[in-house]
Amino acid sequence: MPDIKTLAVIPARLKSTRLDEKPLMKLAGRELVLRVLDGVRGSGRVDMTVVAADDERVISLVEREGGTAMMTPSDLPTGGDRVAWVARRVPSRFVINVQGDDPLVTASVIDPMIDALEEDESAGLVLLAKRIDREDEVKRDSIVKMVFDLEGNALYFSRSPVPFVRNPGTAQGEYYKHIGPYAWRRDTLLEFASWEQTPLERAESLEMLRILERGGRIKCVKTGIDSIEIDTPDDVEKFIHHINQRGGH
Repeated sequence: MPDIKTLAVIPARLKSTRLDEKPLMKLAGRELVLRVLDGVRGSGRVDMTVVAADDERVISLVEREGGTAMMTPSDLPTGGDRVAWVARRVPSRFVINVQGDDPLVTASVIDPMIDALEEDESAGLVLLAKRIDREDEVKRDSIVKMVFDLEGNALYFSRSPVPFVRNPGTAQGEYYKHIGPYAWRRDTLLEFASWEQTPLERAESLEMLRILERGGRIKCVKTGIDSIEIDTPDDVEKFIHHINQRGGH
């Protein structure tokens, strides 16, 4: 196997709490998992991409498209744990956990996070922060809100609106959401996967809280790019509308 600096892993779990068999769902004629794979392939900074699946149908689909897929254990608790399972078997320096329900992922979101890992040797995990422009997203529990300090380090993530805005119009009253991939330094990812799930992580069902609860650091990089993660039927409609506006691609 050639030297791999950056490995991208796409967790593609077939069962979902809201949309069953999401990876195989066709969006404008192409399966969701393949749309995500297409987006990652657009980054010249990624040396190898692996789809981490739990069903042979996903494996077969990806391999027919010339991609690489691995069957991962079905009892892994989170996408991050599934990514770590692959990373143990494919040595690299960086590991990009690409959300398997993000069909709009592109090099424009992956590459800045790789830059951040290269520029800040103390950063073990980098995430993207997008300012929320639509008020309805603030209260949606499928949108992960985030707050960070003045140096861009995460303070908390929640499905509830954070911060509580007592003084509307202040800069601190802006809401940000986490979008897109997780960019890990490989040793940080493997350490993360060796830990038990933590209380806040279980309560919010947000794996990044496992890092914060153990005193770890998460670097947040602001972006103006938005995404549409396919989590509900409404998200499917939004994506189809987006594709139609772009001419069906």
